[in-house]
Amino acid sequence: MTTIHTVPARRGKAAFVNKGQSIKIINTHGTQVVDFWAFVAGHLTEFTGMEQCRATWKHLYPQTGDALYSNRRRALMTLTEDTSPGRHDTLMAPCDNERYGLLGCTEYHDNCKDNMHAGLAELGFTVPFTPASINLFMNIPWQQDGSLSFDPALSKPGDYLVLRAEIDVIAVMSCCPQDILDINSQTTTEAHFEILD
Repeated sequence: MTTIHTVPARRGKAAFVNKGQSIKIINTHGTQVVDFWAFVAGHLTEFTGMEQCRATWKHLYPQTGDALYSNRRRALMTLTEDTSPGRHDTLMAPCDNERYGLLGCTEYHDNCKDNMHAGLAELGFTVPFTPASINLFMNIPWQQDGSLSFDPALSKPGDYLVLRAEIDVIAVMSCCPQDILDINSQTTTEAHFEILD
């Protein structure tokens, strides 16, 4: 029997996923973006690289069967199942306190950058950098003229995806605290995950 773990609203969580195991990430309420990173266990300078993913996939967001490639172009995890409409942004940087300053905040705002570092710290790890995230369930439409927009998620309550580890990784998730733009329908909620053998 698997255990369902919570990624609290506006917070981050990390978990070990061993080679051959999978992580199931559940958009419990359907509206929540979950920023995601995978780091190679024991070698945290190797991690999911969005530039490398896009160059290999030749599309902007992953499709079932696609691998998440590292900054060293190794397949770290493979998307094996996705019940959502499949919109998972690879263009936008994880939000940080400075981003909210540009959006008008004058005090500290919870953010995915800090959530990633807090999730790793719970497992006893630190890194001096913040890689680009894959922003699960985040809907960033693009137009022919190159314009982008921040639109509400297309997923429904209970939609999920499953990522299988091709090597031992540390998976890090952040329930994005963005409550100014529309990506979370201006409400932030918890999400859930399971480690599957």
